[in-house]
Parts: sequence; C-alpha cells; structure tokens
Amino acid sequence: MGFQKILAAIDHSPLSDLVFNQALELAKANQSKLLLFHCVTADTVILSPSFAGEFGVPSRIMSQAYQTEVVRIDQQIHHIQALLKHYRELATQQQVAVEADYKTAEPGQGLCQMAQQWGADLLVLGRRGRKGLTEALLGSVSNYVLHHAPCAVLVIQAPNGASTRSTSSHPEAVAG
Repeated sequence: MGFQKILAAIDHSPLSDLVFNQALELAKANQSKLLLFHCVTADTVILSPSFAGEFGVPSRIMSQAYQTEVVRIDQQIHHIQALLKHYRELATQQQVAVEADYKTAEPGQGLCQMAQQWGADLLVLGRRGRKGLTEALLGSVSNYVLHHAPCAVLVIQAPNGASTRSTSSHPEAVAG
C-alpha cells in the first residue's frame, strides 16, 4: 500500500526534524505529495478592549494587553512561516511535491481537520512522551490524533533522554 498524500505536523520542537525527515523519506519512496502543516495556538485568551468596563479593568490596560497579544501572535506566525519555508525548500531540493500551510486551531483538532480537508493518506507527527499527570493536565496531541484522524497515523517518538522543549535548531524560527 502506497501513500499518495502525506501530512507532516511541523512545530518548533526538536522532533520536527525527525518528523520532517521521516515524512520526506516516505514521500520520496511513494512519489507522494507532502503537506507541511502547523497549528498556531493562541495560548492566552485576551478579551476585546470593548469588554473592559464590564470586568472592571481600565480600558487602557485592556487595550495594551490586547495589542501585546496581537503582536505576539503575529511574531509566532512570522516564525512558523520561516520554518515552513525552510522545510519546503529542503523537500523541493529532493524533488518532492510539497505544500506548506498553517492555521489557528488547537493542534490535535487542526491536524485532523486538515488531514480530512486535504485528503491525506498518512499523518506524521511527533510524540513528546508526556505521561501521567502531565499528560492529563496538558493533553496529548498525538493521543488525540490517533483516536480522531481520518487516515493512517505515524507517530515519531522522542528519543530517550532527548529534550522536548519547544525550541528549534533554525535561528529564524525561534520565537523571541
């Protein structure tokens, strides 16, 4: 069974290199299309400045917080665009048909939705190895995807002892 459309979940973690390399090798072996995909998350919910008075917060403070969050999200998008461009160029050098995209969504749901919309045969993503209370509190994207994806899923496990902090070896992609 060959895969025709492979979706690779890319983020700022060290696992992205492993995910990308595995997806690229599968795409080359199967002459598949490759979609590099990232979900931008808004970690903080900032209320619109127009609601400030209803919560007893001065509108000036609420407006500053809102503007700060908008700038942070814009920076996050800029960094992920640079990271996706880097990986897209590497795939193009290997003569792999590649696309790159991102959207604002919770990662598990966003990956499953994109796999459905794009018609992916395979979704490749990393697993940081969270267990127990940490997984219960923070959730597990890979676990969600395994149970909800509309296609086959390949989960790349973090190597033992490897750091799984959200950093990148690509200087243009490190958020400030």
